[in-house]
Amino acid sequence: MNEKQLERIKNGKGFVAALDQSGGSTPKALSAYGVEETAYSDEEGMYAAVHEMRTRIIKSKAFDSERILGAILFENTMDREIDGKLTSDYLWEEKGIVPFLKVDKGLAEEENGVQLMKPMPDLDGLLKRAKERNIFGTKMRSVINKAQPDGIKQVVEQQFEIGKQIAAAGLVPIIEPEVSVLIDDKAQAEELLKHEISKQLSELDPDTKVMLKLTIPTEDNLYHDLIEDPHVIRVVALSGGYPQKEANEKLTRNHGLIASFSRALSQDLSFSQSEEEFDKTLSAAIESIYAASIT
Repeated sequence: MNEKQLERIKNGKGFVAALDQSGGSTPKALSAYGVEETAYSDEEGMYAAVHEMRTRIIKSKAFDSERILGAILFENTMDREIDGKLTSDYLWEEKGIVPFLKVDKGLAEEENGVQLMKPMPDLDGLLKRAKERNIFGTKMRSVINKAQPDGIKQVVEQQFEIGKQIAAAGLVPIIEPEVSVLIDDKAQAEELLKHEISKQLSELDPDTKVMLKLTIPTEDNLYHDLIEDPHVIRVVALSGGYPQKEANEKLTRNHGLIASFSRALSQDLSFSQSEEEFDKTLSAAIESIYAASIT
């Protein structure tokens, strides 16, 4: 583990940018940016287009280590280059931003009110490549759609089981059991989730470290105990589909919780913007998310 990167993620001021849209979410992300599906003819063209978008974000003078601690990449992005360097090396060496990698393969069908992660049979190989590319940590997402105790228990157990495999490979896992912001029993689901996460943390070996990525809770500061847990390097929050302003307002009320936003970071960016307009728009988004993350 890179100790400088660990220190930065653990104690630095700022947030983690999520640049890891993949598979089915990539066309939507490109469309929001102003690049429609007619602009590319196949999957390779799609990934080339989204890499151009991510490269523009990363190379922007607004995307700086003064406000951004880390960035989560999609596997295809990790394997590509920016100015002759692997994306992860460019982030750390040129920007001072810690690189993470999304490792899950998407969601299974809903059962017991939750969506577990699909199997990851090639995870060991991916973790090896991630280490070779100087990736610090990984993230993997499940979704909770109902306050169903058995389902939430399954989600958390799967997350920690794979998390231990990732930690054993020398990377820091970001455990991400997302609670949908659209459900009526969100607060109840979050209480159940907190209980299951606390249980799993209590059973970890003393030296095992993880990060958590959680939906901003309905009850302010619900996750304070998790933030203080010695196994937890950092707890970051996903925007969950909230518009940027609303996500920032909710985050501000949760002391110690920092952002790991995707859509809320890039929602106002456009392919057609001049470099000056693009940098100004991105900087404003970054500044607002940074301010909400240091409360």
